[in-house]
Amino acid sequence: MPDAPVRLSTLAHGGGCGCKLDPAVLRRLLAEQPAAGPFERLLVGNETADDAAVWALDDGTCVIATTDFFMPMVDDPHDFGRIAATNAISDVYAMGGRPILALAILGMPVGKIPPEMVAAILKGGASLCAEAGIPVAGGHSIDAPEPIYGLAVIGTCRREEVRRNADARPGDALILTKPLGVGIYSAAIRRESLPEGGYADFIATTTRLNRVGPELAQDPAVHAMTDVTGFGILGHGLEIARGAGLTLAIEADALPFLPAAEALAKDGYVTGASHRNWAAFGEAVDLAEGVPDWRRHLLTDPQTSGGLLVACAPEAAEAVLARIRAAGFAQAALIGRAEAGPPRVRVA
Repeated sequence: MPDAPVRLSTLAHGGGCGCKLDPAVLRRLLAEQPAAGPFERLLVGNETADDAAVWALDDGTCVIATTDFFMPMVDDPHDFGRIAATNAISDVYAMGGRPILALAILGMPVGKIPPEMVAAILKGGASLCAEAGIPVAGGHSIDAPEPIYGLAVIGTCRREEVRRNADARPGDALILTKPLGVGIYSAAIRRESLPEGGYADFIATTTRLNRVGPELAQDPAVHAMTDVTGFGILGHGLEIARGAGLTLAIEADALPFLPAAEALAKDGYVTGASHRNWAAFGEAVDLAEGVPDWRRHLLTDPQTSGGLLVACAPEAAEAVLARIRAAGFAQAALIGRAEAGPPRVRVA
């Protein structure tokens, strides 16, 4: 009998951005690291929880540098490569930049995965890079106990177009460009329980490039951006709140979700990362009384290749939202506002 096909997702203890370190542990680790230093041209470093580093050149151009990689959340190797590449490139878009090249990061358990599957992962990543208009110009590979793939990505933008996650202002409207529920879907994929049509919805959102980011960064009414990934909407919202010294008020009923996300959450399809996220930052979140656990898990659900969370002037919100939807993000929604107050997230 022929060998059974290898299920990539069974070779890793976690998958996608759910592999991220516990946010509380990460904060402690970073707090013990030296600051990036008094480099005049380093506009964005490790002083905030931003998506990428930004370095200014003489002519007003900025170089954006980032890296992102994780273990598989799907079994199709080509799809895994596409998702990982989309997720990595998103960090450049979230800073207001346009990517110019990528380097591949590859760790594979030699002897456990056929070479043709590894090649399919690389081809999937390269295909998304081609869609973004950039080459995979090199990279590095190692023999690893679990499959890992991702990219280091370089991008550019003008200095005035850099968008940090720490520059939201009181009164700003909050817009989310993609639906939530990716982690919940990945839990269902691992248990082979995703409803019909769910995988197509999952792939459509996780491989949609956030290329609207640099377009938004050209608008002075757009003050801050970040992409929503492993810490969920609450965790990344809290990063904006802490960076700007504001309270973020999120309207639960306004949040967009993948079609089956709520039903799956009610049935217990939750990732371990969702529990870790709440344990790490739940004390900085105000939830309405009586919120059931399944609904809270939707808010801490780790997103992989998630949408952009955008803070913009309230008078420009409808126009910005219309521009985002016209760029192909049909479920983009106004989800709340930034308010003067302590750095917390309030969900009503």
